[in-house]
Amino acid sequence: MAAPVRSSDASQASVSAQSTAVSGAENVHLQYSVLLDHLIGDKRQIKELNPSVMGGLPTPHKTDEQKMIERGMESCAFKATLACVGGFVLGGAFGVFTAGIDTNVGFDPKDPLKTPTAREVLRDMGQRGMSYAKNFAIVGAMFSCTECIIESHRGKSDWKNAVYSGCITGGAIGFRAGLKAGILGCGGFAAFSAAIEYYLR
Repeated sequence: MAAPVRSSDASQASVSAQSTAVSGAENVHLQYSVLLDHLIGDKRQIKELNPSVMGGLPTPHKTDEQKMIERGMESCAFKATLACVGGFVLGGAFGVFTAGIDTNVGFDPKDPLKTPTAREVLRDMGQRGMSYAKNFAIVGAMFSCTECIIESHRGKSDWKNAVYSGCITGGAIGFRAGLKAGILGCGGFAAFSAAIEYYLR
């Protein structure tokens, strides 16, 4: 037959159980706070995102030639040249397209009843394509060069660079026809550049 449990022993057991539970909860809370400090707190270690450590392919160090090529490709002269070539190709294609849908291509204004030959039509298409190509190349080079200079001067890459560059380019092109044309060209080119930047960004 088991001995009866005294009330003093039961109270001591319950007190010790409560103190153990409280100390265990405090211990868990302490461990949790330490874990948070190491994960997102002040004790968090900033690790370098190295692909070789993360299991990816290691990136080789850039040579001086590669750095020089990158600097050259980021220069304003290269950007202006690239825009000039792209504008020339795009303008030539646009000129040939517009000449192809024009019904007056190849016709002689002195003799409108004469039917143009295929050579005359091709010659007029080539002349119009070359004219458009030159104009597009000049505009593209001017816009790209001024935008690069403005971006380098401001130290920011945002929509304002394109708007300023469009105003300068449009104003310079329109100023040949007078002050009013220059102001209209500045405003029109700036608005067009802002619309393109808003659509692209």
